[in-house]
Amino acid sequence: MNNILNMEHISKIYGDKVIFDDITCGIHQGDKIGIIGINGTGKTTFLRILAGLEAPDGGQVILQNGLRLSFLCQHPEFPEGETVLSYVAGQKREEDWTPETDARMVLNRLGIADHEEKIDHLSGGQKKRVALAAVLVNPADVLILDEPTNHLDNEMAAWLEEYLNAYKGAVIMVTHDRYFLDRVTNKILEISHGKIYMYEAKYSRFLELKAEREEMEAASWRKRNSILRMEMEWAKRGCRARSTKQRARLERLETLKNAAGPAEDQKVEIDSVETRMGKKTIELHHIFKSFGEKVCIRDFDYIVLKNQRLGIIGPNGCGKSTLLKIIAGITEPDSGSVELGETIKIGYFSQEPEEMNTSQRVIDYIKDVAEYIPTKDGLISASKLLEQFLFDSSMQYSPIEKLSGGEKKRLYLLKVLAAAPNVLLLDEITNDIDIPTLTILEDYLDSFAGIVIAVSHDRYFLDNLADRIFAFEGDGRLVQYEGGYTDYLAARERKNTEENISLSGEMKKSAPAEELKEKDSVKTWKQNRPQKLKFSFKEQREYETIDDDIAKLEQKLADLDSEILANATNSGRLNELTGEREETQALLDEKTERWVYLTELAEKIEAHKQS
Repeated sequence: MNNILNMEHISKIYGDKVIFDDITCGIHQGDKIGIIGINGTGKTTFLRILAGLEAPDGGQVILQNGLRLSFLCQHPEFPEGETVLSYVAGQKREEDWTPETDARMVLNRLGIADHEEKIDHLSGGQKKRVALAAVLVNPADVLILDEPTNHLDNEMAAWLEEYLNAYKGAVIMVTHDRYFLDRVTNKILEISHGKIYMYEAKYSRFLELKAEREEMEAASWRKRNSILRMEMEWAKRGCRARSTKQRARLERLETLKNAAGPAEDQKVEIDSVETRMGKKTIELHHIFKSFGEKVCIRDFDYIVLKNQRLGIIGPNGCGKSTLLKIIAGITEPDSGSVELGETIKIGYFSQEPEEMNTSQRVIDYIKDVAEYIPTKDGLISASKLLEQFLFDSSMQYSPIEKLSGGEKKRLYLLKVLAAAPNVLLLDEITNDIDIPTLTILEDYLDSFAGIVIAVSHDRYFLDNLADRIFAFEGDGRLVQYEGGYTDYLAARERKNTEENISLSGEMKKSAPAEELKEKDSVKTWKQNRPQKLKFSFKEQREYETIDDDIAKLEQKLADLDSEILANATNSGRLNELTGEREETQALLDEKTERWVYLTELAEKIEAHKQS
């Protein structure tokens, strides 16, 4: 298979840090590649070089002629005064149909309802979704996406999964969402110590292949060490380079001595930083909170259990962050109260953290909280804790501005933990945190001797963390579900099935006769409708035009089928056409049932006239 894009012998150095050391890779049409690596290894730099937004120090990127790229950056910027719709529709390069139609559809899917709003007025999360919409409606052969799932709720993430799976071009993305990686990617590219490793696998299989690779490297290193010992013994016996063979053997010995061992990934190590908790925890009594006419939280009453792990989910803007701020004492409820036990010490990880003084040294940022932090094994210094979080001595005395976005997020997390809380309130902690750190964090939270309450859209994280889910389900109501996110989905499905069965039974049992007159079902008409021997004016008009209506809908279906075939490679248009076809088919089914009812009624009227 021919490559549509090649990176050849790419090198990149920042200061004394080697980001890429002579890396080469190729990308094929239809590749869906997820990029993995700890923060600071160069994931975003890789994407920027690929997109042509940053030049490598050495090597080149070669594109197939006419190849079109679209890039979603981690922190997008927008023209001042631009509206949502004008920005998104304006990114569309082809005018084969109205670009606003595609733009509106994608924006709606991503929860941006006011298309005429100025982008300047939007929150950071909304801006990221507008930027994502602009990339998706822009016809391209390659989508380059930096953290596309940040600020997406679960329904939006599921829709984006379907969209990218149907997308015919190549996708290269950095994301922390492990379920998303497993459902979308067919390759994983790992960046580690200036090198890259490509795996023909989804995320779950990648973990196995990575372990196998590391074991093979370790075995080769053990073999090298055995040979080195034998050669050193030979050299110690006083052998001299008198013959060609001996000289070659001594040269091989030097090569073995100078060989570098397999690079080992650094891992975050988190000591259990904690404060003892008494009997009384957190009690929420009939909490009510609204903003204007919008009710965010309605009569929420709950006592948090010791060592409980709660996951809070719901659509964007429903009130999840507000609930955490009320528990943290940052926001006051309109009514109700929050009672905290005397020993409760809250660590609050905000979705939008405090502004860091970027000129401050990394170590001083932590020392502002504590120079020595209590753990189950005794006190630990701020410097040692920083080392466990992968901030070595050189980084600790550098200004914060030298850190990558992900490293700053990791430092902020460390500051929260350094205060030794026994309650952790985590608001979208998985955004911008690399997957290796997330894995360690999940292990830490599992053994954390305290309460964890997490707002998250990361389904994998919630499955690993939560023993109870609270879901916002409209009108400010929080509904409780046992287990993690997968358990919640199963419970919701059961609940919806039961409600549908119950509703169906109630309708059959208690629907009034007047309502049943309007039902389109032939069975309902036969069983429940009082005898009626003439059309109403409305029914007469409908009976006269319904054949033409059905014919038009059938023709529209045929036209849509043709258009769907013609747009098989245009994923955005195909998505719109498929939705329109489903709506048209539903209308046709409804009209057909109505035609049956009207035709049978007409026959009864005619029979009555003749009798």
